[in-house]
Amino acid sequence: MTRPGSRSSARPPAAVPASIAGAVDLSGLKDRPAPPAAAGGDEDASGLPPIVDVTTASFEAEVLRRSSQVPVIVDLGSARSPQSVALTRQLGQLALEAGGRWVHARVDVDSNPQIAQAFGVQAIPTVVAVAGGQPLADLQGAQSEEQLRKWLEAIEQATAGKLTGPPGAEAVEEEFEPEDPRLVAAEDALGEGDFDAAIAQYQAIIDAEPANSDAKSALRQVKFLARVQNVDESAVAKADAAPGDVAAQIEASDVELSQQKPEAAFARLIDGVKRTAGDERTQLRTRLLELFELFDPADPVVVAARRKLASALY
Repeated sequence: MTRPGSRSSARPPAAVPASIAGAVDLSGLKDRPAPPAAAGGDEDASGLPPIVDVTTASFEAEVLRRSSQVPVIVDLGSARSPQSVALTRQLGQLALEAGGRWVHARVDVDSNPQIAQAFGVQAIPTVVAVAGGQPLADLQGAQSEEQLRKWLEAIEQATAGKLTGPPGAEAVEEEFEPEDPRLVAAEDALGEGDFDAAIAQYQAIIDAEPANSDAKSALRQVKFLARVQNVDESAVAKADAAPGDVAAQIEASDVELSQQKPEAAFARLIDGVKRTAGDERTQLRTRLLELFELFDPADPVVVAARRKLASALY
């Protein structure tokens, strides 16, 4: 997948970048059902968890409302992108270091395409600073630690005195549980584009801890990413021209999913299931189930596709 060059901006609220100001409407992400508890670790001394995982359902509470207290750094990425993995890890470390002065909001764009669409994301990773419920500045592509630090400092300076501040900021700072070095090693390998090493690291964790769901999920994502590195993007056109070619349909579904088109990928495989029988149907169904596992089981796109698969089979 082609990755654009890095782009950054950080200005006071009165001079929001033109690419963001007036072009992003986040109102469509309001009034969602009450979200579950945040999934980013314990709260820090400020009373806010420094890292949260955000979904479409929790966006209003975790981003819009919270940004009235402190800047929320919305990290729009995907486990399929080594740059995203590396940038997410960098931001997480800096969020812990910041001690609640800002919040790192992680968004998996594969599972939450509505959020990416609301921000007009053109490529991943993209990072958007939100303050007072409005986008303030954005970054795109890989960043050095120095670039990130300068950008975040500019965000803090631009919002100083304009937000309510974190609750309980006077509390004593707590210590955070250190990262699992095995996961760090796997993420480092992925960030360097060494998929074989990352796969080996995650597999070693699973061998030692068969019930480790995080490692299992990561392994599935990395295997998919490794698989799609060398696929031909013309595979979709080739598959459309040969609907009876099962191998072509499977390869095309990988391409579509890598292009953040899960509905198209799922529909292609389900159509193939309808047209085939025996071993060919099994191949298509097996690949479809593998793709489902890359998403949250409750994702509406997956739920709808599972219903269609059931209809196609029975």
